[in-house]
Amino acid sequence: MRVAIVRRALGASFSMDVHADGLVSGLKSVRPDWEIIELPTSPEEKQNKRNSLLNGFWKYYQRYLHYPLSVRKQEVDIFHIIDHSDGHFVYWLKNTGKPIIVTCHDLINFIHSENISSEARIASISMAIWKLAVKGIRKANRIITVSAYTAKDVVKILNVEPERLTVVPNAVESIFRPLPQTETELFRKQYKISLEKICLLNVGSNHPRKNVFTTLKALEALKAKGVPIHLLKTGADFTSEQKEFIQTYNLEDCITYLGKPDKTSLVKIYNGADILLAPSLYEGFGMTILEAMACGTPVITSNVTSLPEVAGDAAILVEPMDIQAIVEAICRLQSDGEYRQLLIDRGLERAKLFTWEITAEQVAESYEKLVMHGK
Repeated sequence: MRVAIVRRALGASFSMDVHADGLVSGLKSVRPDWEIIELPTSPEEKQNKRNSLLNGFWKYYQRYLHYPLSVRKQEVDIFHIIDHSDGHFVYWLKNTGKPIIVTCHDLINFIHSENISSEARIASISMAIWKLAVKGIRKANRIITVSAYTAKDVVKILNVEPERLTVVPNAVESIFRPLPQTETELFRKQYKISLEKICLLNVGSNHPRKNVFTTLKALEALKAKGVPIHLLKTGADFTSEQKEFIQTYNLEDCITYLGKPDKTSLVKIYNGADILLAPSLYEGFGMTILEAMACGTPVITSNVTSLPEVAGDAAILVEPMDIQAIVEAICRLQSDGEYRQLLIDRGLERAKLFTWEITAEQVAESYEKLVMHGK
């Protein structure tokens, strides 16, 4: 079978890169005789430094018209669009007569529109274009969602028949694993974090739905109680409002921002932390939870959206805005060694259930059903 994987250009979105790379690797493992063709959703963009408006028009032209037309010319058995935000490709590919699958990771922007508002230059236009693109997935032959929660959103928001959906979860890469204690101690020493301190970790973007302010408020509450505490932050830097909060409550000495590390460094960071704190208000999946579990790091996360589905019984689930509950969970993990080890063991076993080979096998079966039976 010849499969076209329509994906974002490398570096366009880290989470989508992880998904696309993992799926392609898994497919090559479980179906080694297949030909997998990776097609970026836009070619390398030519930039005109003197005219940002022209650059914007050029970007939209390339992404929404020129490149979909070039992808349509590919001689393949099936098209798989990796990101629902590229759902507009379906409009152009329908008349090829080839089956089309789209993976929907979440519909967050329908619910939390501030995700686009906080990044787009003209939010209203960006939102309108995004919605039009995403609604294109309704014309796909099959929609894969990464969680049952996202599947419910697709049915409710996009009015798609449930029988056209298949839930196939994301996976965690094998690079995420426990490291020897000597490496963990070396990491803590490098950043001058004593082993006596509770080292929290927050990974990811800084969209409002990530609820980073609650993490900072929990940190402040712990410091006020005299708990030896430190917070590591990777991904997006703190916002100006968050930095003001940090300064107001004198938290500078117990926070380290580590930027956007590569995977090897991220593994060290997970291992160096005592707890992953992920109090998101909304997640389509929650990849960082599995990455932490695979590294043997206990997880505290929210009891909303897809997070309980991913975490199972291997994490502490809390109301995402309940600072006191978060503080109590952190203190319990620090004081109750037996419970902490129980979560570590459960997390390691939980992460083993999510491999890219398992994910790819389920996706490959969907391809085969569509190509051979048309459903």
